[in-house]
Amino acid sequence: MSGHDHDHSHDHPHDHSHDHSHEPASADKWKHDGVRVIPADKLDTNVPSTKGMDRAAAINFARVGAQKLWAGTVSIQPDAKTGAHHHGHLESVIYVVKGKARMRWGDRLQFTAEAGPGDFIFVPPYVPHQEINASPDEVLECVLVRSDGQAVAINLDIEPVEKPSTVLWIDPTHPDGATTK
Repeated sequence: MSGHDHDHSHDHPHDHSHDHSHEPASADKWKHDGVRVIPADKLDTNVPSTKGMDRAAAINFARVGAQKLWAGTVSIQPDAKTGAHHHGHLESVIYVVKGKARMRWGDRLQFTAEAGPGDFIFVPPYVPHQEINASPDEVLECVLVRSDGQAVAINLDIEPVEKPSTVLWIDPTHPDGATTK
């Protein structure tokens, strides 16, 4: 009797593999909704532009259907810097491709760190910070990733240690001029 049960259970996985082999719709689904490559020259530069910087979206809901993160590039002109702000509940990761980034953070922006090519910067939720291109003559090129696609930027009434110059880096989730308020 137990031998018969064993034979019977052998038929069951057979049915499953039969189901999988006749799912062309599923195979087609992954072809268009699976892994996506966004070439460097196909980034979406149709984002709000700011004098002194160039931004481009690579990964967002509109382009690839991403629901939980945003990614793109930011190029900041020499000596450009932001006003003090934080991004609410969002986590941010900045990867420096080229140039020298200086970050200031804290309730009075009293802490500072610099990052160069190959370095990663992590900005936790609610941390007041200021981004600065620390080079007087080299463009700062970064990749930016956020934990949500929504735009959150809360500008803070903190006197920055390094006052923003006339050219501001307003990062990709800020509306135009947000850091000038």
